[in-house]
Amino acid sequence: MRFGQCISLLAIVISLYILWQIRQIILIVFASVTLATVLNQLVIFLQRFRIKRSIAIFISITLVGLILGGFSALILPRITQQLQQFSYLMPMALERIRLWNDWLLRVIPNNVLENIRDLRYLTQNLEVWLNQILNNFFFLLTRSLNVILGLLFFVALTIMFMANTSSYRRGFILLFPAFYRQRVDEIMNKCAYSLVGWIKGTLITMLFIAVASYIGLIIFQVPLPLVNALLAGFLEFIPNIGPTLSAIPPVILALGDEPWKAVFIVLWYVAIQQLESFVVLPLAMRSQVSLLPAVTLLSIVIFGSIFGFLGVFLAVPLVIVLQVWIQEVLVKDVLNKWDN
Repeated sequence: MRFGQCISLLAIVISLYILWQIRQIILIVFASVTLATVLNQLVIFLQRFRIKRSIAIFISITLVGLILGGFSALILPRITQQLQQFSYLMPMALERIRLWNDWLLRVIPNNVLENIRDLRYLTQNLEVWLNQILNNFFFLLTRSLNVILGLLFFVALTIMFMANTSSYRRGFILLFPAFYRQRVDEIMNKCAYSLVGWIKGTLITMLFIAVASYIGLIIFQVPLPLVNALLAGFLEFIPNIGPTLSAIPPVILALGDEPWKAVFIVLWYVAIQQLESFVVLPLAMRSQVSLLPAVTLLSIVIFGSIFGFLGVFLAVPLVIVLQVWIQEVLVKDVLNKWDN
């Protein structure tokens, strides 16, 4: 290997190492670009009314801030109150489940009990899970400053990308050979179209799941309906895994109240998920790149292991962008034009 090749290989290794060390920052940048792409559609809409871009950006950001602020002012006090009740009711629900478990262990014959030995550890595992959450609560509070700084960094980047979108876009396109730059511009347009369609569809499905969950929790009189409904809507952002996780707290609370409620809550959550999958989602995701369920699940696991919670949260938009680039570059521009 020549000296120049050694230097090139060393430069690649160092670059990959640096990228790995700043992977969380890169993911925040990607999230900022995604949000800026979505908000830019609102800016473009406002510009149709002959509003200057700078003023349109200010209006867009102010509008989003007012919506979030109004939502927080109306909902946050109730969420805080119900979260306090949650910390009080959950240990009581687990204690009641433990008493039922002990009763079952006394009633079930020993020969049957040997085949379901794991039942003995049901409440113990639930208690360990709850204790871990409560013990980590203080740790989460101590890291709140880092979270706030990360959010400020995210918002600042988003505003910067929106303020001068064309310059950042041209700078990225210049990284490619001159003959391919027009094609890169087309691919970026397709990525933006897919991301905007995915965001719109996801917001619609999240709203549907939250409202439907709230209605079911009210009907069956499960404690803390607002918190559980908002949790279900928020976790809908994470496909496959999120809906399952969102059903755990209301089921535990229902078991602590009346066992029959837990059965109906599970059936209700399954029903609304089926309705969302076969009716709401196809209508909301018309402009989204179709993703196979296995690909989505694998992406959540892979990006979650690499980037942590932020990777799980952004796994789907990352896969959408990667799929567009693979389809356009690898499939259309390389493999479909491959000559034997």
